[in-house]
Amino acid sequence: MRLPPPGVEAILLTLVLGAAVYDVRYRRIPNWLTVGGVLAGLVMNTFIGRVDLSPGWPALRFSLVGFAIAFGAYLVLYALRAMGAGDVKLMAAVGAMVGWEDWFGIFLITAVIGGAMALILVIAKKRFTKTFFNVGVILSEMKAGRPAYLAKEELDVKNPKALGLPHGAVIAVGTLFFLAVAARFNQ
Repeated sequence: MRLPPPGVEAILLTLVLGAAVYDVRYRRIPNWLTVGGVLAGLVMNTFIGRVDLSPGWPALRFSLVGFAIAFGAYLVLYALRAMGAGDVKLMAAVGAMVGWEDWFGIFLITAVIGGAMALILVIAKKRFTKTFFNVGVILSEMKAGRPAYLAKEELDVKNPKALGLPHGAVIAVGTLFFLAVAARFNQ
């Protein structure tokens, strides 16, 4: 767990907080924000470098690998219709800014926080039994090698019947938590 350079950290915070506001308010994350985040991550890492990487090609490669791994992992989730396209691009931008190792930490924290938030939402909406049944459908379909949304349309993130959580906001909370923990351990 490493903190990004201060300039990259400021842009990262601006990116995830802006995406959270858009996702909560409009249920989408605009391309100008995510593409701008990817470009900012690539450019800033290339010219600023990192503590352990000199500016130039090594830092650009670091940023490109973070982008590619984040984009690839979330593209799989998008293909399964478990995530929206804006979420894919947002996590790709985060990967471009922090590199793959720290992105993986953000991904894990985001998954745990997202699971907790989803559980709270399920309980608040009194959909525990239905959700428990849907988890069974998802596992059954995964075992058969099929996407779950084909068996039950409610499991498609794009379906209005789906119980939705703005993942951009979850990514923002996960990123903030990661940065707080990284700051604590890097003192």
